Amino acid sequence: MKIGISCHHTYGGSGAVATELGKALATRGHTIHFFSQAAPFRLGRFSKNIFFHEVEAMNYPLFDSPYYSLALASKIAEVAYYEKLDVVHAHYAIPHAISALLARQMLEEKCPDSSCFRIATTLHGTDITIVGADSSMRDAVRLAINKSDGVTAVSKYLKEETERMFAPRVPIEVIPNFVDTSIFRRLPGREHLELLGIGDGSVVIHISNFRP
Repeated sequence: MKIGISCHHTYGGSGAVATELGKALATRGHTIHFFSQAAPFRLGRFSKNIFFHEVEAMNYPLFDSPYYSLALASKIAEVAYYEKLDVVHAHYAIPHAISALLARQMLEEKCPDSSCFRIATTLHGTDITIVGADSSMRDAVRLAINKSDGVTAVSKYLKEETERMFAPRVPIEVIPNFVDTSIFRRLPGREHLELLGIGDGSVVIHISNFRP
């Protein structure tokens, strides 16, 4: 498949998961196109079937700030048309899912509905609990969710909050964030603990934040 992934490039859970997911899909033979303001921090080394498309928002004195959402939509539409993307996976409802939706609308005259890309949206947390809770963004978040072809949330709590706040018409599947256990694994022996001055003590490593 030809898959587009729209995500934040900065340090954070959503960008890390989006990038690692894309890399894992690439190792399975899929072609991956990343969309962001800069290369995602976890993208790493070159891969022959991974492509990065930088989104440059126009600076114009009339605008208070660069219109990144519109620039992202235009870039997704351009790449989706020429590369024949099958799916665009948006990590965060705002701006990524709404930009993907706008990109698909841009292509309606160029391709029949059956050949336009599908939209999968992953809700990560603050796009619902903070951005989505703001009255200025609530309807946009609701539209992004309801117009997606598939929606996932990273926790049961987030799914329930989304259903409570937006009463979406589409089902939401819970898929927790993940780590690569071939990299993050328990090491044999205790020499590394001694180097850290821990000795016979126990170590708890906390990744991300605790959620039900």
